[in-house]
Amino acid sequence: MALLVRTWNVFHGNAVPPERRAYLERMVRLATVDRPDVVCLQELPVWSLRRLAEWSEGMAVVPAIAAPPRLGPLPSTAEVGRILTGVDHGRFRSAFTGQANAILLSPRLHLVEHAEIDLNPRRFRAAQAKWLDLDPLLCLAWAKERRVCQAARVLLDDGRTAIVANLHATSLHADERVADAELRRAAVFVDALAAPDEPILLCGDFNIPPERSRTLADLEQPDWGFSRAVPGIDQVLVRGLDVREIGPWPEERRRVDGRLVSDHTPVEAVFA
Repeated sequence: MALLVRTWNVFHGNAVPPERRAYLERMVRLATVDRPDVVCLQELPVWSLRRLAEWSEGMAVVPAIAAPPRLGPLPSTAEVGRILTGVDHGRFRSAFTGQANAILLSPRLHLVEHAEIDLNPRRFRAAQAKWLDLDPLLCLAWAKERRVCQAARVLLDDGRTAIVANLHATSLHADERVADAELRRAAVFVDALAAPDEPILLCGDFNIPPERSRTLADLEQPDWGFSRAVPGIDQVLVRGLDVREIGPWPEERRRVDGRLVSDHTPVEAVFA
């Protein structure tokens, strides 16, 4: 069977440049209109998780909340976050809505089980800070927002199972090794979940391009066996399936009402 897989950081539905209104529903419909098998989304407001099944015309939703909604230091609700952000999406973005990822699955695929892992827990940050000799201020920035990698074991319609993983690594432009460390942690996590010879799809916003990533260079070596990364920070890597096509969408394909949506380009791949 052939699998059509996409990943997209949807930027909380914002256009480029950001506007007062958002286009999240239109973006999700755009990403799912041709019935892909897997869509991995990052930078979703938490309130949108309940609506993804409707917007995607019935795809199964596997959610992962990285940061819950808050009002400053106080916990809030998804609905309050939605209302406050609706005043000006471009200005508030994720200030009140929290942040989530999601894996969308077509009816061809059946969810068997799912799991997730924190990519930047305190003990991991402390160990990596010592190993990488990170600046203390950078360490504080790294702790500001929780990041996760979610994984779903799915049953394919040919009877095989596969692991689909979706991550959004920390973006610290001052030191991309932070994102690289989180990517390696995610790869170890999904590798441990997979049974021998079980295919793995490792998707998401890695926040480090292949030319500066030690982890991506290692993952394409025989010991790991993943496919080669494409240019950019958004990736669909695979192990155990043949790559037929892979690459980013052309810019015109991600326009809604003439507006360029998201500051990321979707990447899609076809596997067999």
